[in-house]
Amino acid sequence: MPGRDDDFTAYVTARTPWLRRVAYLLCQDWHRADDLVQTAITRLYLHWRRASAADNIDGYARTVLVRVFLAEQRGGWRRRVRLVAEAPDGPGGAADLDGALDLREALAALPPRQRAAVVLRFYCDLSVEQTADVLNCSTGTVKSQTARGLDALRRVLRPAQRLTDGENPA
Repeated sequence: MPGRDDDFTAYVTARTPWLRRVAYLLCQDWHRADDLVQTAITRLYLHWRRASAADNIDGYARTVLVRVFLAEQRGGWRRRVRLVAEAPDGPGGAADLDGALDLREALAALPPRQRAAVVLRFYCDLSVEQTADVLNCSTGTVKSQTARGLDALRRVLRPAQRLTDGENPA
């Protein structure tokens, strides 16, 4: 269907950079983020009739992307292949580059579901209920995963904050 393909192409062209940023926050690797987005876009195309009829196409696409990420985390490939840490090759311009790198590193250390909950709640600005829908879990699980993720981030980032504020580490 030409109209269907045109609508899909227009949507994907406009929203791929946003999907790629969300994927990067989830997996902390630009190449892997591209793979996640490609898989999510393929699944979105297969269900485009349902997705385009949804009230919130971005929400539908984001849900597909997060579920692709979580499924990959559970799969055997993730356990067999170890990606090496590299400096991000994405766009720069962060005012506090050291702080941004510290945050990315701390975010990468979170377990996948905690990371997904934190990214969805604070980067994608979803409510607890919306996040629960995307993660296919209860609101209580979202709250506990988010709280645990934030606690872990605070524990990791607090010492770095003290050192940048001029406190003596001793």
